[in-house]
Amino acid sequence: MTLDLTTELAAARVLAIIRGTDTAAAVATGTALLEEGVRIVEVALTTPGALHAIEAIRSVAPAEALVGAGTVLTVADVADVVSAGAQFVVTPAVVESIPEAVRRGLPVAAGALTPTEAYTAIRMGASVVKLFPATLGGPTYLKALRDPFPDIPFVAVGGVGLAEMPAYLEAGAIAVGVGGPLVGTAASGGDVDALRDRARAYLAAATRPPAS
Repeated sequence: MTLDLTTELAAARVLAIIRGTDTAAAVATGTALLEEGVRIVEVALTTPGALHAIEAIRSVAPAEALVGAGTVLTVADVADVVSAGAQFVVTPAVVESIPEAVRRGLPVAAGALTPTEAYTAIRMGASVVKLFPATLGGPTYLKALRDPFPDIPFVAVGGVGLAEMPAYLEAGAIAVGVGGPLVGTAASGGDVDALRDRARAYLAAATRPPAS
C-alpha cells in the first residue's frame, strides 16, 4: 500500500525535525517524541549517525507513526535512506533526490520558496512542498503563494514557533515542520523532559480549532 504523505501530514499537522550532534541523543529524542504522540518525525542527514538513528527510531515506532529522512540531496542519499528504512524523504531545495525518491516509491516533501520552485517540485513528483524558510515571508506570503496554486499542499518549515503555528495553519498550510522550537537541544544531549513538555504543547495546538 502506497503511503499518502499528504493525508498523513494533514491529519498530524506537526512534523518533528530532529537535527543534532549526537546519534544516541537523536534516537532518544525520536523515541520521546513518539511516546508523547508525535506521529511524524524526520532525522536530518546532517546529524551524525543519522542512518542508524532512523533505523533505531523505526524499530520502536508504533505502526501508525512515520519516520523519514531530512536533508536528502543526492541520488546516493536516497539509496542510503532507503536502506535505513526511511518511509519518506524531505529536501531543503529542488534537488536531484526528488525524482530518484519518487522512482523508488518514497514520498517527498520538497523544499521550495518561490512559485517557480514550488511548481517545479510538484512536477518532479513531490507529494508536498516544504515552504522553506517559511519565516522569510510568513503566513501572508504562504497565503499569497496558495492563491495561484490552491492544489499544492504546503508544509511551513523554518522558525515556526508555537505562537506562530496557528497563523500558518489558518493561511492554508496542511502542517508545520518544527525543528529547533520543538526539539531544542535534546538531539545534542539536552533536556529530554523539556522536549516532552514542548511536544505536548505542539500537539495541543495542532488539535485546537482555529480562532473564530
